[in-house]
Amino acid sequence: MKVSVSTIGISELDVDLLLVPVTGEDLDEGLSTLVDAFGSVIEKARADMKSDGNSSVIYPDSGAAKRIVLLGVGDADSVTAERLRLAASDGASSASTVRAETVGISVPSLELDGDESSQALVEGFILGSYRFDKYRTVEPEVDGTQRLVIQTDDQDKQVRRGADRGRIVAEGVCSARDLVNLSPDEKTPVLFAKAIEKSARKTGYEVSVWDKELIEEEGMGGLLAVNRGSEEPPTFSVLEWQPENARNSRPIILVGKGVVYDTGGLSLKPTKGSMDSMKCDMAGAAAVVGAMEAIAKLDLPLYVIGLIPATDNRPGKNAYVPGDVVKMHSGKTVEVLNTDAEGRMILADALSYASTFYPEIVVELATLTGAAVVALGDIVAAVMTNDEKGVDERLAGIVKAGSASGDRVHPLPMFDEYNEQLKSTVADLKNVGGRGAGSITAAKFLEHFVDYPWIHVDIAGPAFLDAARGYNKAGGSGFGVRLLTRYLQQIAEQKR
Repeated sequence: MKVSVSTIGISELDVDLLLVPVTGEDLDEGLSTLVDAFGSVIEKARADMKSDGNSSVIYPDSGAAKRIVLLGVGDADSVTAERLRLAASDGASSASTVRAETVGISVPSLELDGDESSQALVEGFILGSYRFDKYRTVEPEVDGTQRLVIQTDDQDKQVRRGADRGRIVAEGVCSARDLVNLSPDEKTPVLFAKAIEKSARKTGYEVSVWDKELIEEEGMGGLLAVNRGSEEPPTFSVLEWQPENARNSRPIILVGKGVVYDTGGLSLKPTKGSMDSMKCDMAGAAAVVGAMEAIAKLDLPLYVIGLIPATDNRPGKNAYVPGDVVKMHSGKTVEVLNTDAEGRMILADALSYASTFYPEIVVELATLTGAAVVALGDIVAAVMTNDEKGVDERLAGIVKAGSASGDRVHPLPMFDEYNEQLKSTVADLKNVGGRGAGSITAAKFLEHFVDYPWIHVDIAGPAFLDAARGYNKAGGSGFGVRLLTRYLQQIAEQKR
């Protein structure tokens, strides 16, 4: 989708559909500017609207736009970027209904900066327009919106900057969604690595892919153990963005869980439907790919590395079993008591390897535990961090990034008492704790493999949706791309 910005008058914007966000105050004051531009039909539509609802499609008496939809965004002093995203997503639905190839969105006058408003509107529209039609045999009747025009009367430079950023970030989210939604047979570890290489060539970051032999040489026992039941070899991808103007000498590292399909292994997932969405168990890795695409396109002045361990988890004849003791990359030993706790096994190796870069900070994303879903549902992700210097600042920063980006996170505690559940009688630790606090004990397990500032985000809830909600379609949501991108932008600003 092409995105542009225009300062042409709203009545002169020639589009198939014009979307106009309006506040409660706008409605109370009669929308006189719009009535002057498009005729009394606007006044009739206003009478039927609520401040937080939308109008039906309006066919204007005058003006260049063929159709108009008024998008209610609530009271002006309470409009947030997220509210604009949701409004723009509603507009995308209207555009699909009327088969609009060209759509305009007018940037409202709000307390939000023009760049923030335009970014939110573009993100919401593109994400709301997303379709995954790869496997459909019947072609859609229309190709969807081809061109989006952001109309503004002022703040031209700010609006252009925000619109461009919104397009780039939304494209990164859509890339992550596409990867998650791929059929498992097209997403083996090797094919996934090839998709990452294609992404790197397209957007400008570097990538190197390790094969099984290199993984064995590096001693990644956790990744190799999980892979034993599979006929497909594992991969380990190292993604790198290091611009000449990077403001950090020590890298910021993003780690994403890349279990391309999870049966649970020999601890087979027991309940009906519990494997249906397990192609999404690499959503953390997909988020890292989408974020790397975004920061490369944004030319973000930070040195960033992405690490993606990838395998499936199958109950093959050589599969690792409960009772196995595995020597990890760090040299620590782990007693396996549940082969379905595989994500932490491969992440532990990646987190241990990350220390070789002496990172400034590591942010790791994973669809790690059902316990996170039980605790928080599919609205927000759980976030935890270790007790390294700056713990409060780290948590505040990632929560701020979540609130601003729409990828919201909520902190959970990391008290040392939870380590008691991970003590093993035969190894350094075991790979599962007790029934309670499962998302926390999983994070505490990973904490044993880090010696640097680290943020763990359990995205098991919001990574894959059973039904559409707002600008998220059913299936992969691309959760984490906006969170990571915004968090990195915050760090870049702090280093200015």
